Amino acid sequence: MTAELTRPATATTAVPGLEETLRSRVTGEVAFDDYSRHLFSRDASMYAITPLGVVFPRTHDDVAAAVRTAAEFGVPVVPRGAGTSLAGQTVGPGLVLDLSRHLNRIVELDPVARTAVVEAGVVQDQLNRAAAAHGLMFGPDTSTSNRATIGGMIGNNSAGSGSLTFGMTIDHVRALDVVLSDGSTARLEPVDADERRRRAAADTLEGALYRELPALVTENEDAIAAGMPLFWRRACGYRLDRLAGFAESGTFDLATFVVGAEGTLVLATRAVVDLVPKPARTVYAVGHFDTVHGAISATADALSCDPHQVEMMDRTILDLSRRKIEYADLGNHLVGDPAALLFVSFSGDDEAGLVAKLRALAALWERHGHGYHTLELVTPAEQAALLKVRKSSLGLLMAAGEGTRRPLAFVEDTAVAPEHLAEYTARFKQILDENRLEAGFYGHCSVGCLHIRPFVDLTDPAQVATMRRVAERIKDLVAEYGGVNSSEHGDGLARSEFNREIFGDELYEAMRRVKALFDPGNVMNPGKIVDAPSMTENLRDRDALPPAPRLTTALSFEVIGGPGATGMRDAADRCMNIGLCRKTTAGVMCPSYQVTLEEEHSTRGRANALVKALSEPDPAAGLADGRLHEILDLCLMCKACKSECPMGVDMASLKAEALHQQHAVHGTPLRSRLFGAIRTLNRLGSATAPLSNLPGRVGVLRRLAERTVGITARRPLPRFDRDNLVRWFRRRDLTRAAAPAGTVVWLADSFTTFTEPHIGRAAIGLLERAGWRVELAGGGCCGRSSLSKGLLDDARRKATGLVTSLARDTPADAPIVGCEPSCVFTLRDETLALLPDSAEARSVGERVRQVEELLVEALDDGRLVLPERSALSGRRVVYHGHCHQKAEVGTAATLALLRRIPGLEVSEIDSGCCGMAGSFGFEAEHYATSMEVGRDRLLPAIDAESADTLVAATGVSCRQQIFHGAGRTAWHPLELVREALGPAGTV
Repeated sequence: MTAELTRPATATTAVPGLEETLRSRVTGEVAFDDYSRHLFSRDASMYAITPLGVVFPRTHDDVAAAVRTAAEFGVPVVPRGAGTSLAGQTVGPGLVLDLSRHLNRIVELDPVARTAVVEAGVVQDQLNRAAAAHGLMFGPDTSTSNRATIGGMIGNNSAGSGSLTFGMTIDHVRALDVVLSDGSTARLEPVDADERRRRAAADTLEGALYRELPALVTENEDAIAAGMPLFWRRACGYRLDRLAGFAESGTFDLATFVVGAEGTLVLATRAVVDLVPKPARTVYAVGHFDTVHGAISATADALSCDPHQVEMMDRTILDLSRRKIEYADLGNHLVGDPAALLFVSFSGDDEAGLVAKLRALAALWERHGHGYHTLELVTPAEQAALLKVRKSSLGLLMAAGEGTRRPLAFVEDTAVAPEHLAEYTARFKQILDENRLEAGFYGHCSVGCLHIRPFVDLTDPAQVATMRRVAERIKDLVAEYGGVNSSEHGDGLARSEFNREIFGDELYEAMRRVKALFDPGNVMNPGKIVDAPSMTENLRDRDALPPAPRLTTALSFEVIGGPGATGMRDAADRCMNIGLCRKTTAGVMCPSYQVTLEEEHSTRGRANALVKALSEPDPAAGLADGRLHEILDLCLMCKACKSECPMGVDMASLKAEALHQQHAVHGTPLRSRLFGAIRTLNRLGSATAPLSNLPGRVGVLRRLAERTVGITARRPLPRFDRDNLVRWFRRRDLTRAAAPAGTVVWLADSFTTFTEPHIGRAAIGLLERAGWRVELAGGGCCGRSSLSKGLLDDARRKATGLVTSLARDTPADAPIVGCEPSCVFTLRDETLALLPDSAEARSVGERVRQVEELLVEALDDGRLVLPERSALSGRRVVYHGHCHQKAEVGTAATLALLRRIPGLEVSEIDSGCCGMAGSFGFEAEHYATSMEVGRDRLLPAIDAESADTLVAATGVSCRQQIFHGAGRTAWHPLELVREALGPAGTV
């Protein structure tokens, strides 16, 4: 019998009445504008399909109403969580339902029963944080745990590095509240024969499932036994094997049956999931190997020691990590130059027993000649650097792409029994070599799954043909070893086409009948698992984008756009949608998303919006579009994406260019001109202080400024200091003492120079005590404030003036330092994009150092000595790093300097962005968001400290936000070092 499915509307054109009907039936937002549709046309796969519209349901009833409406209009429904699927499961025509924005509550957590009731949009780490309070966790530990939703994991049957111990998502689902394809609702859970017959009696779609599905299973038991791959770790096809034998077991469980169905059968809105005990300790043996084959061959010994997981990472990933500031600490831990690492973990509550296992494995490897070194990582501090790289392997590999030559997921999660993995991998590599494809290798040796992503350019027809040829050969190779074509990331658009061949005609037809039974109208995410299009249809780079129209930009995106970038669209289109910018509890990226949870306020959302604008026939007009600038508006230009995004998407520069293009069409607002001229305004304010400070205290004048130019009256203005740094420096005794360290140039930035000159004075004093002769560069502006407002012609003029002065008027070998990271690091970043052909700009950029580095060197070689006792002895300081500092160089040098103060306890806050972001926090329409960002992590962390704790921050904006939001004075780290040197007053 061949199942026949009704074909829904392709939904590539408008469906009259659909949007209006949805708005009248759901309480959540409904978006049918072109930008929202484009943002949801992509996931982390190689595919793109523009939907008709997007719905953001607030409730279970909203989901049901949306599905019912779609069914009435004959429109497909595509459920979506974080949109990180790698095989194209979450793109499709019709209506996208984003379950992550609102349906994200943990409804109940029962530590005794070890269960949790969660809505579909709950993020895995969110659940794990709640469960950790009870010593529990959700078993499947995916590498995307900081953004993967439980609903998405159910749809995909996700697994993680610990699947050897905890299995897959299907092993942890107890019950599901679902919406069926006609908009009706049901509770799916294990039922006995009597309850199954009771439910089957209902004249509903749910009733039909309980009436007809058991017979279908019984009729196809032989096909299920013969056609279902034997290897246990699989995320492909419909799991009819989970229903086979129900008559003997007495239990019929549709909840686990629909896990891994990719939203093609039902749409889960709420789940009851099992929790597992969280191991108290985990230790790692990290084997170093000269070859990938050698690492894989050592897996058998590792498995014999009862590990929690065995993970492999090859040199490709290691080399990529070394290029990122985020992973700079890795090199301090590796021994030699390994071609591959094998991470073997042992988890439990007895640390001594775990360490004994670790050492037994190391001895076994040595005895059998596996590898050349085994690193023992016992404490979390020892493990942090390497585990951070391991968890980021996917993003690092993605970042290696150049232009449209990208590492693609089409054969990347096949799996075979671990005992065959070494031979299988060698033959896999041979197929790649025969087709001249390069790839990185990493993944889960303990379960026979390696993630292998060949680099392919989908704009080249010959390479598309090669991709398909390789996919077919790997499919056959997997079958030869009795493995599975997808063990983790599902079928989607990449692999569903091959399911008839994989499962055989009889079992495949049974799966088609399952689809027809659950979804007779073919509404639920059609084209996945069964009746799929060719894997080479709907390709993102070939089909979804026209050639990039020519656009003249003020910034050089060949400089800042990443490998292979030839223009602004290439820089934006580096985004591969892996969604790391949707994390909410660590790092900086992306501060506005962390408070709104809206896709368009993530780096990914903004990058995709820019791709759309830059694909318009007139990209300059596209960049002036009002809807585009709604999406860009809450970007704080913190630059965290430059370092934390694995692809290095530089949204700050992209937004600056977009604002520049908008100004060219619509003119430049007065407020932007004012903020762009901040050095001039601050210099005038300092010259006329203290009178210039009076308007900031007069409420009526503040309210007038808010009404006329949009500068909020709710935030204190900086106070000008008449004795600014330039004046102080000029009147100093010019008698030159010996300067054995040489000359250093102090960049007198546009902010602290006029409002906090005591910081510069403290720093210059420290440098001179350390043997430096200090020259002050106090006459020019780096253009930072102009860049932030899109005044790029003005920024170029300022950059040219400052570069010329520094290059010609200061010693060529003199380091350039300062105390405001946003200004100092502009010289080695945007200045080069503004002046791409300037040798002087490159030379000046190479001279930029952190003042903290110079002082640490002076302390370490004895040129600067801090007393063992000072006013800071016995005190505690919490430190918040500036976003631009974190993005460009990290905070290690500042922390190293603070930790050299004798007797001072130093702790860095994982505080994200402060929310101030220069002028952003002064703008009336952004004040509330600015404060929300600050209250997300930074301000609560400071409030949790005792009144005696010192607070340090390198950024002027950060110190302003801390004072305003927490009522605490934040010190620049250089001030604390000067205090420790004494005498310098009392902190």
